Amino acid sequence: MTGFDYCAFQGTPQVTVAAENFLIAALPFRLKKMANGEEERIMKPVKWGIISTANIGVAKVIPGMLKSKKLQVAAISSRDLKTAKAWAAKLGIPKAYGSCEEMLEDPEIEAVYNPLPNHLHVPLTLAAAKAGKHVLCEKPIAITAKEAAQLRKVPKSRLVAEAFMVRHALQWLDARKRVQKGEIGEVRAIQVMFSYF
Repeated sequence: MTGFDYCAFQGTPQVTVAAENFLIAALPFRLKKMANGEEERIMKPVKWGIISTANIGVAKVIPGMLKSKKLQVAAISSRDLKTAKAWAAKLGIPKAYGSCEEMLEDPEIEAVYNPLPNHLHVPLTLAAAKAGKHVLCEKPIAITAKEAAQLRKVPKSRLVAEAFMVRHALQWLDARKRVQKGEIGEVRAIQVMFSYF
């Protein structure tokens, strides 16, 4: 998917676009009868669960996700049910769970965002995939290459990605399109600076 650069946008369109693009290949569709009798495929909003009440999620990611009509933040979990309920109420999230394991058992949740501490990224991503969920995992997706290799065991029917927004940021998609169309001429060199500050 994709990803989110939270320091830069705090719930701006890039977060929404990144979350929407993540499940494009696996989204559930329904058919809608058009006025002319033809059928149109319409995407049903993907129901997301947020594993944790970490600040990066509640302050940056969820506000961006809530702006999308293509997804629904349906649940949030925390080690403390009271905390989960407080954030659910504040953000308008319908369900709150006192553990991520309990949320992963919810059959309505189709995808999860994992902003847990780094050492929990792989174990909880694997648990979510095993529970049949697609996973957007915060950076870094793993601490070591050996740990990351465990993610290859995830069934191909489950999408797992690191939350890194650059690939889906609107300005870079536009720049790529312009280069591909030859609108800026022949690219001879690229100079960039990458920073969160």
